[in-house]
Amino acid sequence: MFKSRNPTRPEPLFGRSRHRWVRRLPYGVAILFIAALLPVTGMVLSQDHGLHPDLAVVLAVLQTLPLLMAVRRPLLAWAIVFVADVGGAVALLSVPAQDGRPWPWTPMSIVGMLLLTLAVGLRERRRTLLTVWLLLLSASVVLRSVSPERSDGSWVPLIVLSGVLLVVGGALRERGDAQRALAEQETISEAERARRTLLEERTRIARELHDVVAHHMSVITVQADSAPYRLDGLPSEAREEFASIAAAARESLTEMRRLLGVLRSEDASGEVSASERAPQPGVERIPQLVEATVRAGLPVELSMPDPLPTGVPQTVDLSAYRITQEALANVVRHAPGAKTRVSVTVDADGSALMVLVVNATAPDADAPPLETSGTGHGLVGMRERVRLVGGTLDTGPLPGGGFRVAARLPFTTNTEEELFTA
Repeated sequence: MFKSRNPTRPEPLFGRSRHRWVRRLPYGVAILFIAALLPVTGMVLSQDHGLHPDLAVVLAVLQTLPLLMAVRRPLLAWAIVFVADVGGAVALLSVPAQDGRPWPWTPMSIVGMLLLTLAVGLRERRRTLLTVWLLLLSASVVLRSVSPERSDGSWVPLIVLSGVLLVVGGALRERGDAQRALAEQETISEAERARRTLLEERTRIARELHDVVAHHMSVITVQADSAPYRLDGLPSEAREEFASIAAAARESLTEMRRLLGVLRSEDASGEVSASERAPQPGVERIPQLVEATVRAGLPVELSMPDPLPTGVPQTVDLSAYRITQEALANVVRHAPGAKTRVSVTVDADGSALMVLVVNATAPDADAPPLETSGTGHGLVGMRERVRLVGGTLDTGPLPGGGFRVAARLPFTTNTEEELFTA
């Protein structure tokens, strides 16, 4: 009946508080009440009620010291004090009754019991709280019936106040449990949302990467099929080898189309949209992207090499465009009207493409941004695209205000090897 919810190592009352003084408050209250009640209880029992001094000291210790135990084990502390209070009431039956002396509970035992009932209410469940209150009521009624002439009715306020404190403590405990459960659920939901965002971005990137790889596989197929007609004097073994290469390429294309079907959302139709049929954009489309952003009201400066670099891998070409697109979209959503600079360059040794998007703070601080909290797809998508090509990404606020997105996309990576060994 008095089984604690955490029998091994229960945490103290208010132990989950972020404030240190709140966590130490139960210890301070317990020590304060022990210091006040212990000497008074022993003196009142021995001098006012006439109990033997040794017995009075023992009862005073049992009725007050468990208050410190109540910080971690309030139910056990209540049980010890309850037994000690009942024992004290029975012991007082051995001395002559005196007018004006409360019985069966002394004022000190009432104070200690009320403090313990509040502690029990903050820790235990409803069934336990009801059991505690019924035991206290039963003991009061039984003791009063044993010696009604001694009882002065002081037990009635104890029963009423203990019931109120048990209800208040139980309500506070349930409210705290509900808040902790809600916080845990929000943490789980946030983690699930971040994971879902990451998977959605990876799926979108995989669909775009499908177009790049499919183009190369189509070129391999066409070259292998046309080799016997373009090259004269090929031996039969070479013709069979080219036919085998073409067949393997066609089979790879078929498997890639099946994979793309798996990556599509469940509610997507089987038809391919016009945007999916269009060629994937690259660095050469960034000026058009900037021009459209300027027409939308965002002052953007563009710096690009002239002529544009050649021989850029398609994955790098597509990633540079998408990173620039996401960065400009974030500026429009979170800092509308801010001056923005877009820079696309090739690093000094010609081994990587550098993409830099820097925006200042919004010109009108009173104008609210279009979005105060994004979906998280933008930065997640940038990181995944950079990871795909084995590059690096640096994002974050600037000291003087604004935001910076800097990506380095190497032309040669070991991405294929990493994908197969991951």
